[in-house]
Amino acid sequence: MSAREPIRVFVTHCFEESDDYLRVFEYLESARNFYYRNCSAPAPRPAGSAQEALREPLRHQITPAEVVIALTSLYPGHQDLLLFELNYAKASDKPVLLLPPFGREPLALKVFEGLVDEQVAWDERALIDAVRRQARHEETTRWDTIEFKLD
Repeated sequence: MSAREPIRVFVTHCFEESDDYLRVFEYLESARNFYYRNCSAPAPRPAGSAQEALREPLRHQITPAEVVIALTSLYPGHQDLLLFELNYAKASDKPVLLLPPFGREPLALKVFEGLVDEQVAWDERALIDAVRRQARHEETTRWDTIEFKLD
């Protein structure tokens, strides 16, 4: 991964920029030496209320992505669109990362079984590592250094 070949990321959105949606990009932007291209475009919302009118732009946004980041915070208000995004991602052979609502416990819903490749916590390093692992099969070999003093 380099600045010339960024990882293409789609974040589920249901045509609105929620707090969790914006927070994902804060995490991605704050990572050093991590280059990505956002394939999701929550605005403008397509005209019409027909499900197919909403689904077609989502298909066009998910198709070029290498990885899909699913926000479970969207589930209570937009079940149909979120499940459509996840099903389309899996049908297109895209890996899916699942993020719980920020600051809350993960939603243990059976509807996500089989649609998710990895569940990630709200941690910058864990998110970046999961995106690299799922999108490009890059294993990061990071080590935490703990300093302590022996008496």
